[in-house]
Amino acid sequence: MQLSIIILNYNVRYFLELCLKSVSEAISTLDAEIIVVDNNSSDDSCEMVKQLFPDVNLIENKLNSGFSKGNNIGVSHAKGKYVCILNPDTVVPEDAFSQLIEFAENQTNLGIVGCRLIDGTGKYLPESKRNIPKPRVAFKKLLGNPNDYYANQLEEHDIGKAPIFVGAFMLLKKTVYEQINGFDEDYFMYGEDIDLSYKILKAGYDNYYYGKTTVIHFKGESTLKDAKYAQRFYGAMQIFYKKHFKSNLAFNIVVWLGIKAAYLIRTNPKADNTTSKHLVLLSNKIPEYLQKKIEKPIELRGDLENVKPNTEIIFDTDMLAFKSIIAHIDAFSSISNTTFKILIAQSNFVLGSNSSKTRGEVIVC
Repeated sequence: MQLSIIILNYNVRYFLELCLKSVSEAISTLDAEIIVVDNNSSDDSCEMVKQLFPDVNLIENKLNSGFSKGNNIGVSHAKGKYVCILNPDTVVPEDAFSQLIEFAENQTNLGIVGCRLIDGTGKYLPESKRNIPKPRVAFKKLLGNPNDYYANQLEEHDIGKAPIFVGAFMLLKKTVYEQINGFDEDYFMYGEDIDLSYKILKAGYDNYYYGKTTVIHFKGESTLKDAKYAQRFYGAMQIFYKKHFKSNLAFNIVVWLGIKAAYLIRTNPKADNTTSKHLVLLSNKIPEYLQKKIEKPIELRGDLENVKPNTEIIFDTDMLAFKSIIAHIDAFSSISNTTFKILIAQSNFVLGSNSSKTRGEVIVC
């Protein structure tokens, strides 16, 4: 088998359905499998997977065992030469895995392959490629200067070596994952992707950024940016420094002060108050259930010529391929106050996210 895609889910049932639909399209020409590990969700995620995606290997954990352990469980069941760690709040284009595997097969010392990530507004996510967060680099980021933290030596559409990748999307050989013992389960959530990337580098492999493939990562669904996030994230960084860098009293004090300062000055995310005066549906028809639910007038269109500011664009997956939807979001993200939603074919909801720092919106019809 070429590829095993590992998706760890926790209470994001609708985003998971969209993710699985895009992944199913992307593996249609590959010898691949999808493994969903559910961390004891209280919503109907598992029932949805069983009903709509019977070929998916669903693993139902009885406890929320965290990101690291959940993914390790998934990889232990994987049969593929390559594994892809993928967040449930992502949308992949149809050619994502075929492109990345072709690239991977041409490398001689491959560690991780990461790709270009955008949020639900089309904004590029700089954590798509990061440098090693050595103490000096991390402390500067804590103080508000992230330039050295992100791998800005590569442009967002480039292909090249980069040290650290985000756990929302990581493709690597299963043998490499197993060689470095996978994700460190000392991390419950946050920091484990930095640790995995760094362990692979220390084992002598090269990590690559592949900026020709773009994936949506709604992000706010699995990583709400609030005070609790700050506490967990910077706590995870403490684990990372204790493991990988020589410790001394002065260094420990500086890191401790930086973590406390970042936690204290961090504010809870504000609610998204974006309002759109004009709704455009890119589709062949307006579903009656959608019009009744939204109530506002919806303009039906077959193209996106002359899109004006303050418009919400809804994409119908029955009309557009996922790659086309991603490309449209990417292209129209610069228009003022333009927001995006995706209408799931043969389902009863639309969803999207207007900010990577707040929860997305799911409209169930």
